Amino acid sequence: MRPVDPFDDASTARAVIDDRGAVARWGVGARRLLGYEAHEVLGRPAAALLAEPDALAALVGPRWSGDLALLHRDGRTVPVHLLALRRPPRGDRADWRVVVRPDHAELDPPDDVVTAAALDQSPCPMLVCDERLRLRWINGRMAELIDLPDHEVRGLRITDIGVRRENTEVEELLADVLATGRARDIEGYVRPSGLDRGAGMLTRIAPLTDGSGRVRGACLTGHDFTEHYLARERLQLVNEASVRIGTTLDVTRTAQELADVCIPSLADFVSVDLLDPQESGEAPTELAAPVELRRAAHHSVDPGNPMAVMKPGHTEVYPATSPQADSLVAGRTIVATVASGRLDQWLNWNRTRGERVKEFGVHSTMSVPIQARGQTLGVAVLTRYRRPDPFTPDDVLLAEEITARAAVCIDNARRFSRERETALALQRSLLPRSLPRTAAVEAASRYLPAARAGVGGDWFDVIPLSGMRVAMVVGDVVGHGIQASATMGRLRTAVRTLADIDLAPDELLTHLDDLVVRLSAEAGNEGSPGEVGATCLYAVYDPVSRRCTLARAGHPAPVMLTPGGTAREVDLPAGPPLGLGGLPFESAELALPEGSVLSLFTDGLIESRERDVDASHALLCEALAVPSDSLDETCDRLLHALLPPGGSSDDVALLLARTLGLPASQVATWDIPADPALVAPVRKQVVQQLDRWDLSEASFTAELVVSELVTNAIRYGARPIRLRLIHDETTLICEVSDTNHTAPHLRRAKTWDEGGRGLLLVAQLTQRWGSRHTAEGKTIWAEIGLLDEE
Repeated sequence: MRPVDPFDDASTARAVIDDRGAVARWGVGARRLLGYEAHEVLGRPAAALLAEPDALAALVGPRWSGDLALLHRDGRTVPVHLLALRRPPRGDRADWRVVVRPDHAELDPPDDVVTAAALDQSPCPMLVCDERLRLRWINGRMAELIDLPDHEVRGLRITDIGVRRENTEVEELLADVLATGRARDIEGYVRPSGLDRGAGMLTRIAPLTDGSGRVRGACLTGHDFTEHYLARERLQLVNEASVRIGTTLDVTRTAQELADVCIPSLADFVSVDLLDPQESGEAPTELAAPVELRRAAHHSVDPGNPMAVMKPGHTEVYPATSPQADSLVAGRTIVATVASGRLDQWLNWNRTRGERVKEFGVHSTMSVPIQARGQTLGVAVLTRYRRPDPFTPDDVLLAEEITARAAVCIDNARRFSRERETALALQRSLLPRSLPRTAAVEAASRYLPAARAGVGGDWFDVIPLSGMRVAMVVGDVVGHGIQASATMGRLRTAVRTLADIDLAPDELLTHLDDLVVRLSAEAGNEGSPGEVGATCLYAVYDPVSRRCTLARAGHPAPVMLTPGGTAREVDLPAGPPLGLGGLPFESAELALPEGSVLSLFTDGLIESRERDVDASHALLCEALAVPSDSLDETCDRLLHALLPPGGSSDDVALLLARTLGLPASQVATWDIPADPALVAPVRKQVVQQLDRWDLSEASFTAELVVSELVTNAIRYGARPIRLRLIHDETTLICEVSDTNHTAPHLRRAKTWDEGGRGLLLVAQLTQRWGSRHTAEGKTIWAEIGLLDEE
């Protein structure tokens, strides 16, 4: 059951007329005034209740008031003063609320103590109501605020003279004061008249009592602090802009943040159009109409941005008559109104925009150039159509302040994007464009730059070594940007150089550590902040022995998946990061059955804010263990499982290698006695072996190379001496090992020298040759291209 309203009274006649002109509601006061019961008038035309039916046509606009003659049920004419308010539409229907002011005689007794007290106590803009919430008096200032004179509102309630939410809230506060006897203070920007203009008000609602202390009414007094309120709102908007604009180094996101901040506090629709950078990366220095702009962002008070005529990312050429071009060429803010005619030529040129302006009722625009560090980046256009007031000089200052802050952020984002693109181009140029095909491993890789921090110094490489072996390396240089990419390039080159002389993994990292120490010293001498630091993982796999030797310098350990087994992290000594200097590195050796998958990666893959490293390792092992014939597919699955949708906060380098084994049938080994007379039989055995391999075309070259290498080992090496032949589809490798650690050197013999031409001959007949040190001594090797021999 609806609770009884103690403030309801039947002295005020109230009714509702729907948009068809029919009576939709009929109050008790209306029944008393005209004598009709509700069922007699509901649904009937309201014009039937007027002495002059045509008078109903006067109900236009948001509010109407005036004197009318109504028809009583008994046929007599009842003159009244009527106030009609058009209520906001609900769904697709709108209606009018009609109120007839009560008889003044009832409200103006000669001994009205309440009115006398109000006059004495309230010199400010004020209204007074009695115990039943009926307005008893308003002063001149309050009459100006609500745009109604005192004699037209006397006897009505606050909700009778306005249909906005603020009227209901004020009446509820008045009722609370009357019930409790305690004053209430409120502050806000209100529109008490029901019209579109408003004011900032500091309001106090106080009870009015008679001599006995009884609450006889309430007094509402207000202090107009509109200017102070608006100044505080502007300051708050500037502060909000400093927080909301520039949260990322993304140009489009920053432009969208500028548009979002201005809605709805400053405009009803905002578009942000930017000039495309020139090839140098800078914005154009000289501007002249027409101007080509790219829509970066827009926002509207209406969902879906129906006011927009262009999608973000699209370009449009703006002629000299457009607000955008005029503002950019002039280099200052331009405010224009539709009523002034300044936009007519532009709207006639762009018919689509002209139609939108008429459809939405646009009346004012403000074009603000986006300028930073002496360059013009674009223009922001603010439009009003829902707010009736035009842009003021204070609005211009506010828009320029917000746009200036956004301009610096947009310029920073462009500079960052330009530097990031440069660093990324450098990074990709220094990384291998494709991985070499080897007989040792099948490899696939991925590199992803950081989503926010920019390009870093992560790198990977696959390096073919002698004896069909292959080196795999993954590294990470501390920092981001061009400097990190350049340092990465120097370290990758150094690793390739050190790998070419067949250093063991721990020795290679030691030399690389010395290089990083020197780079740090150079950076310090050049005044660069911080030191150069890096981590690295280096692995060498031999397809003949199917063993892998690994060493790392502060880098995450690799994850290994053996055929039919489970993925697990390789137990490998951590080693210090590169650049500390003087600390040892340790290597480990493990057996890798053919078909094993080795996963090498940088820390960007496993470090995440959402989970710890152990959880990331578990996800990595789980994703790696999923059967797949393609390593590229496995790479994508790992990245999808471990990286967030927006990308990693750090660079990610990933290298997967599936091991291959060289069959024993492709390897031949002989132990050579230290007797020069046995060189000829050895050559014969080599020729016979090549015949069995169907490589007779390479016999002549192989015989000469083997003869020279074996003779040198017998003459200058130490026992035991071993000869090994290895071949695949394209290469034949001849290796001679002995226990002497002294490596031979290539030299050019003089005309009359009897020796010294052996290695020169080997170098001329083979694709590559070299030597590598082992724990037992050294190995001299030479590669013969089989395709060339054919």
